[in-house]
Amino acid sequence: MKINQNYALAVDAEKLKNKIDEVKEESKSLQTQAVYDHILNMVDLTTLTETDNELKIKDMCEKVNNFNRKFPHISNVAAICVYPAMVPYVKQHLNADKIGIASVGGGFPASQTFTSIKVEECKMAVEAGATEVDIVIPVGAFLAGNDELLFEETKSIKEAIGDTHLKVILETGDLEPEQIRKASLLAMEAGADFIKTSTGKVSVSATHEAMYIMCEAIKDYYQKTGRKVGVKPAGGVREVDDAVIYYAIVKKVLGEAWLNNELFRFGASSLANKVIQAIEKDESIKYF
Repeated sequence: MKINQNYALAVDAEKLKNKIDEVKEESKSLQTQAVYDHILNMVDLTTLTETDNELKIKDMCEKVNNFNRKFPHISNVAAICVYPAMVPYVKQHLNADKIGIASVGGGFPASQTFTSIKVEECKMAVEAGATEVDIVIPVGAFLAGNDELLFEETKSIKEAIGDTHLKVILETGDLEPEQIRKASLLAMEAGADFIKTSTGKVSVSATHEAMYIMCEAIKDYYQKTGRKVGVKPAGGVREVDDAVIYYAIVKKVLGEAWLNNELFRFGASSLANKVIQAIEKDESIKYF
């Protein structure tokens, strides 16, 4: 896939900085209860630790199941995201309406295994009940110039899981701006339904700059193909004001059509309680 034949890849650092400054200022007008509620409804409630087990997953599911009894005036989260082996437990214990079951896959978080294993793991996660799969690009190979592997792996995994939503993590903290744009376009051309900033497992996770570059790539791809691809900032988004900046970036670059959890997610579980606190105006709340 010769992505540079179809898209400009250069990123003007000074223009990008100015755009980020503008959107930060604009975000101040979006610090409202309605926007906070919208953000909570875009959160993928996530647990990805070595101590995950059925009891922990059941507890998380029960909190999601009971959320609207506790907070009937607030929108619930978008999905629960877990490791593949935990998917059956989510499927068993989750009964709240319209909540996705997301699984990381493809050798998450390093993506350092064989392509056939990545494909099989993602298939198994879907067979176990996952409605969404989050994979990581082969970052090392991509940095070495192997665009083909990124494209072909993404394409193979998407073909294997069919209509299940595929979120492709770029690990933007390891990439330069032009590489973020290129990886975004390669992933979308290969069939990604979402592009996502980070795993949260490296030192630099989501940034406003990476998010803006990714949104502009989505806009350019949409203008060429007519296909809407979603976006997900993940890792390090812990404060409500910061989440509102990401919301403002999507609003500015992609528009109102992207401001829903079909096309916009946050991978930030620690954010959920902060958003509830902001809506309820009570910093003592720790529901999740």
